[in-house]
Amino acid sequence: MSLKKIAEMADVSVSTASRVLNNATPVCASRETQDRIWEAARAIGYVPNETARKLKKAAGAPVKARSVTIVMARVASLEADPFFYELFRSLEVELMKQNMVIGQILYAEESLAENPLETDGFIILGRCSRKLLERIGACSRNIVGVWRNSMDFNVDEVICDGEKAAELAMGHLLSLGHRRIAYIGDCSYESRYIGYCNTLFRNHISMDYSLIRPTDQSREQAETAFCELLEQKISGKADFSAVFCANDVTAVHVLEILSKQKKKLRETISVISIDDIEESQNTRPFLTTIRIPRDEMAHMAVKLLLDRIERGHKEPVRIEFPCRIVQRESCYPVCGLL
Repeated sequence: MSLKKIAEMADVSVSTASRVLNNATPVCASRETQDRIWEAARAIGYVPNETARKLKKAAGAPVKARSVTIVMARVASLEADPFFYELFRSLEVELMKQNMVIGQILYAEESLAENPLETDGFIILGRCSRKLLERIGACSRNIVGVWRNSMDFNVDEVICDGEKAAELAMGHLLSLGHRRIAYIGDCSYESRYIGYCNTLFRNHISMDYSLIRPTDQSREQAETAFCELLEQKISGKADFSAVFCANDVTAVHVLEILSKQKKKLRETISVISIDDIEESQNTRPFLTTIRIPRDEMAHMAVKLLLDRIERGHKEPVRIEFPCRIVQRESCYPVCGLL
């Protein structure tokens, strides 16, 4: 009955609602349709029937679903960053499997009220400040952070090292003969930028700061940064054969610009990035990127939180997932043909 209700609220078929809620495939419905379905599921506190049956009490009454607060520490909205959007969706699936529901979604530091929240625990997505963590800790001891590098905050963490991801990306470009590699992305205490720099140093390649473009990793800044860089290359004021983008959002936009400027270039420009969002599979050429295992990280974050709630462990736990390269079509050997 709940699934039918969700389908009615979202104006979709029951089968579509089921495929989305069970994460059957990321392309089973449009993003707008998925949003409507998940919003309806949260509104009625939906959990799968099979999960509820497993959690019935001896008297036959289902156990009340635990409520989890999701804190988006780095983005102002789910629409602002496809990686966090997809990570959030993976979390919703995992929480539902464990008879847990999202009670609140908070964005950034100012969204956390001073009064304690009624919640069974928190999952924080993205690097957060110590101040924010202290405010969350005042509400609950059940906290799991999902971010790219360890924050040493004395809480449970699920991480995938951004510096290692950057080194893997840079290593791939070096293996193709590239030495003049531009960087577009966040440069302020950013592990991916550190990985970029360290790889150059270890391979005795001098830093060329004219090839580094600091951005907030948004589409708008990516366009401005790369257009400036490309104009310098076309005019002969800069020389690079590859671009390492700190995230896929930037890389997708870089590929679009390269496609428009193709006739002005004398050589191919290789592009690589990090995240492996769904959009990276639909670019032209298909984007080579470093995969951050969102589904696995979401799965483990929920498991850790549930174990913390049930007092299964007391000491902080840190789980690190490896990243891997997804080789597609956007990286070429030096002097590759157009």
